[in-house]
Amino acid sequence: MPLLPAPTLTHFCTLEVALSKPMVIGDVHGASKRVIPIRGGTVSGPGISGTILDFGADWQRVFDNGVAALDARYAFETDDGALIEIENFGFRHGPPEILAKLAAGEVCPPESYYMRTAARLSTGHPKYDWINRTMFVGTGARLQSAVQIELYAVG
Repeated sequence: MPLLPAPTLTHFCTLEVALSKPMVIGDVHGASKRVIPIRGGTVSGPGISGTILDFGADWQRVFDNGVAALDARYAFETDDGALIEIENFGFRHGPPEILAKLAAGEVCPPESYYMRTAARLSTGHPKYDWINRTMFVGTGARLQSAVQIELYAVG
């Protein structure tokens, strides 16, 4: 059986997602649960720009080994009026000393930890209908009061 071609990645956009202070739910089923409200941000990329809307959140579970399971749901409005929903799932982990710095609000080099996501985007706007049938993956970095995510369309 022949090896199938490897997928290609095309940069779609940069998300800078502004965050509010985490709200800790507590220990549930072997993980510390917390909710981090999303309070806005920007979207920029080749052929797309817009504003992240002031609602949504990242519903995280942080395990004893330091792995954070990310589950962010929010939306943005493009400069040409399309509303696009994002459901972004992923993992963040790294050395304990780096994770402690991130938890304290320090900015660490993104290559010092792992933050990867798989995103599903959806919209009813005809110009962007193609995103409803495209897979996206992302790489992320925790900033002081935001996250930066580079989203790539998988071809």
